[in-house]
Amino acid sequence: MPDLENRFELAMYEIYRRAKEECSYDAKRFLIMLKSKGGLATAKELLHSSHFHEGLTRLIMCNCRHLTVEAHVLLPEFAELFTDEEIRIAKSRLE
Repeated sequence: MPDLENRFELAMYEIYRRAKEECSYDAKRFLIMLKSKGGLATAKELLHSSHFHEGLTRLIMCNCRHLTVEAHVLLPEFAELFTDEEIRIAKSRLE
């Protein structure tokens, strides 16, 4: 699983890069979280937050839903990293 976690973390850094490039959204707080907690812990913290995070809103408004943490949680290749509840939360937030 460490290899899968590493791939997920790289995907989270790619979200940051592409959001900046495609949406002119510099998600500095997201980047700080990634650097301090890692990709998986960052995703789980955002999922378990009681409110929508700014990045989700900004990316949806920019038609870049595919660049959200939630969209990546739902990718079959990363499914085993998340609980059923976390997957349900991600689906719910993207609807």
